[in-house]
Amino acid sequence: MPLAPGGEHETFGTHNALLSLGGTSYLEVIAVNPGASAPARARWFGLDTPEMRERLEDGPALVHWVARVPELDAAQDYPEGEVLELSRGENRWALTVPPDGSLPQGGVAPSLIAWHTPAPPTRLPASGVTLATLRLGTPQPTELRAALDRLGFVGEVEVYEAPQPELGAQLDTPGGVVLL
Repeated sequence: MPLAPGGEHETFGTHNALLSLGGTSYLEVIAVNPGASAPARARWFGLDTPEMRERLEDGPALVHWVARVPELDAAQDYPEGEVLELSRGENRWALTVPPDGSLPQGGVAPSLIAWHTPAPPTRLPASGVTLATLRLGTPQPTELRAALDRLGFVGEVEVYEAPQPELGAQLDTPGGVVLL
């Protein structure tokens, strides 16, 4: 599936490409932008860490997810990062990002996003790909499920017990099911 070009994130020295998953869901591939200046803060999604660099040596991987909320004020008790106001071109949004750029709970707890402008997936071309299920494995499934419930999160998410954080997704594509 070809991804739509996204843009650059100057705050983090990254760039992206996007794939519509139908509705307001989308897959975003984010990478360090080799042409960007070094950011003043740690890059998001652990991209500065040796562990993440090693994990991505063989290519892209599903490492995190982001949940859309109407306003981040409603999530003020959510402990998974500071709220950053970000923009690129006509896009404006607020996002929770831990100060050290780490992945909340190893990637299974979402970062939260509140769009101040129409979200990019509403402008992406249809891909024929949909998200069937997001799978979140964690040593503390009850706590993660409770946090998602407090956020009012609605979606096809399976939370299960695992010895360490695990993140997976099932995509329905024109060519059949794809597991990430």
